[in-house]
Amino acid sequence: MKKVLALILALMMALSLVACGGTPSSDDGDKDPEVITDPTKIPDEMTSEDGKYQVAFITDVGDLKDQSFNEGTYDGVKLYAANNGKSYKYYRPGGGNEATDDDRIEAMKLACDNGAEVVVAAGFLQENALVAAAQAYPDVNFVFIDGYPVYKEKDAEGKGIGDPLPNVAGVAFQEEQAGYLAGYAAVKDGYTKLGYTGGGGGTNPACNRYGYGFLQGAEAAAAEMGVKVEMNYSFLYGGSFSASNELQTMATGWYQNGTEVIFCAGGSMFASVTAAAAAEDAKVIGVGVAQSYQSATVVTSALKGLADATSWAIGQHYAGTFDKIGGVSTSLGAKDNAVGLPTATWSLEGWSVEEYEAMFAKMVSGEIKVDAGGDLAPAAPESTANVTVNVIA
Repeated sequence: MKKVLALILALMMALSLVACGGTPSSDDGDKDPEVITDPTKIPDEMTSEDGKYQVAFITDVGDLKDQSFNEGTYDGVKLYAANNGKSYKYYRPGGGNEATDDDRIEAMKLACDNGAEVVVAAGFLQENALVAAAQAYPDVNFVFIDGYPVYKEKDAEGKGIGDPLPNVAGVAFQEEQAGYLAGYAAVKDGYTKLGYTGGGGGTNPACNRYGYGFLQGAEAAAAEMGVKVEMNYSFLYGGSFSASNELQTMATGWYQNGTEVIFCAGGSMFASVTAAAAAEDAKVIGVGVAQSYQSATVVTSALKGLADATSWAIGQHYAGTFDKIGGVSTSLGAKDNAVGLPTATWSLEGWSVEEYEAMFAKMVSGEIKVDAGGDLAPAAPESTANVTVNVIA
């Protein structure tokens, strides 16, 4: 069941966040409290007066400050909490990047025992832990970012049996649309030798959708321009979403062999790819948040509204309307203003902001459709008429 949230997401920081729950006190009774819109102004850790933390975040693999998925999601937690007078805390499961389901369950239990009223969990690896925690704490609501409805039981094919758990809200994104825009932009800007490196080892639905959309966007632009494009495509060294010497070496090799720009969709993997790009005077496409602030090598980023969507979902709990999103699938895309490219940091020269906005409008209207590739987009896509794909496995 798709939720049309464009207006909510666009106005949330100015309106709805302040409306749900308590608000910070103001020294001037004649003025509304200032709404905080910059998450960097909010500390990552706070001390609650009663030792309880009302809003909890369970990190995905990778670092909290990954300048991508974890950080973008936690920004939404901090923004909601700070603007609504709620205490907040993040929990990193034991084991770090090698965390098990048991590690994640323990982190969720600790959050609930520490007073969590709503728990935000990021990443599809959290599913099994959410099933256990949501049943153990039925009065706590859980937000599953990059997730979907979860069930007590599954059949032999992995499909849920019975009704989904009503206190888990799955919030996902149409990453294929963001990937499409990034691929189209790259080719329109004159790049014909592209690379894609994704996290999750080919098993992460979001990263797979990013890559599959990237290929489709590159194909569309190449067909319009009458050019041929080559694309290296790999999920190697992305299983843990972490930076590594191996990933940097692979990216360096791609650049040295002619790749002009690499789309990196994998959290902290970004550091390895930008290091390679800086050394080879090459370019990178970021993901999740606008990453041009983090490296001069970034030409654009494939965005999804992590902070806004997270804050909105938490707000449903405190507004008493969580039943509208609990137990159902929310998938946010262009129609919800939840994916796109960051025009505020535009550095593309071959494609204008006006042209982008016209294409985005066509995506919103449904005139441009992007194939998500089913539940799990192809980890090894085939070449198209104008893009030759070299899959590195």
